Amino acid sequence: MAENTKKPAIRFAGFTEVWEQRKLDTITDVRDGTHDSPQYVEDGHPFITSKNVKDGFINYEDIQYVSDKDYEEINKRSKVDKNDILMGMIGTIGNIALVREIPDFTIKNVALIKDIGDVFYHYLYHCLQSNSVAHQLDENLDGGTQKFIALNKIRELVIPVPSEYEQHKIGDYMELLDNLITLHQRKYDKLTNVKKSMLEKMFPKNGSNVPEIRFKGFTEAWEQCKLSDLVDVIDGDRGKNYPIESDFDISGHTLFLNASNVTTDGFAFDNNQFISEEKSNSMGNGKLNEDDIIITSRGSLGHIAWYNAYIQCIVPYARINSGMLILRKKKSVSTSYLHQFLKSEKGQNQISFMSFGSAQPQLTKKGVEGLLVNYPGSLNEQDKLGEYFANLDNLITLHQRKLEKLRNIKKSMLEKMFI
Repeated sequence: MAENTKKPAIRFAGFTEVWEQRKLDTITDVRDGTHDSPQYVEDGHPFITSKNVKDGFINYEDIQYVSDKDYEEINKRSKVDKNDILMGMIGTIGNIALVREIPDFTIKNVALIKDIGDVFYHYLYHCLQSNSVAHQLDENLDGGTQKFIALNKIRELVIPVPSEYEQHKIGDYMELLDNLITLHQRKYDKLTNVKKSMLEKMFPKNGSNVPEIRFKGFTEAWEQCKLSDLVDVIDGDRGKNYPIESDFDISGHTLFLNASNVTTDGFAFDNNQFISEEKSNSMGNGKLNEDDIIITSRGSLGHIAWYNAYIQCIVPYARINSGMLILRKKKSVSTSYLHQFLKSEKGQNQISFMSFGSAQPQLTKKGVEGLLVNYPGSLNEQDKLGEYFANLDNLITLHQRKLEKLRNIKKSMLEKMFI
């Protein structure tokens, strides 16, 4: 095909040549999987369909298996080899996976883009994730409710092709980004699983008054009481919201929080609204004090945030609206522990059970007051538990932010390093 006079926005130093435009089937061998429906067996070769191709890898969850005979028969026309690329053709179109190891599976409803050595496979794999290819796929979809793309349309995808050396530079760079993303994803998943396990083992199971795992030196049985025995549950303000512009000088103003400011990860200050100090002083409910806990009670239910000293330094004056409740301790209890308990499976299960309403689920003040809290009698043990899980949360958040940053970098590079 003709040369492409366009150049990528970002390019490695030393490369100035224009890029060619080639149809995919001129640089690879594009096939599809079987059109038949083989009989599944309990133990055999994995049978990969579009649903198993996700985020660059083969997902072996919810997998079916085929016999040796069917495996060999399907592979006569659709044999998958290492360094080949798979692309989903039905459902979520354009999901791709690079075959990184010698495979032992066969395919259906998946495009097989075979590596024949004309283009560096790492370059092609990342190019197929670029905006240009995504746009071409969107333009060529067929079907109604269940979208699909025909194999001949995949064969006709236009691929920008730089020199072999530049392909290797781009492919290696993008692969390095992918490896970093995978590394932090694994760390994030591991920490998330550690927290889940510890929440199960460091809180008493149903019918028990001691946890399976405990800090050294603590032996007393845990107590249980209603949340209202530990805290006052206070309504948010039901008055009108008076927003000001985000670039306004906010000195003398109070941040007026709504449910979007409290997520599953705690406070989020991305979209803020403010009210004047005069308006704030005229309100009855909703003013936050240091050490208050907030729980969302309308819409997205049970999101928990702790207005501790650190958050108060960032947001010194804040009120909440009527879509949330304030939990203000009235008894000697560790707020850091209570914060973690409410986020735990025990706390969240109770919150889910007490919600009502279909169009817009809600929690009532009375319902929240009746929530049952398990806690150790020792404040020292409560603090240790709160601190332990807070540190885990901080590590999880750290890796989550690194993941988001790396994914944003990759998204940007896919836009700027390909034509």
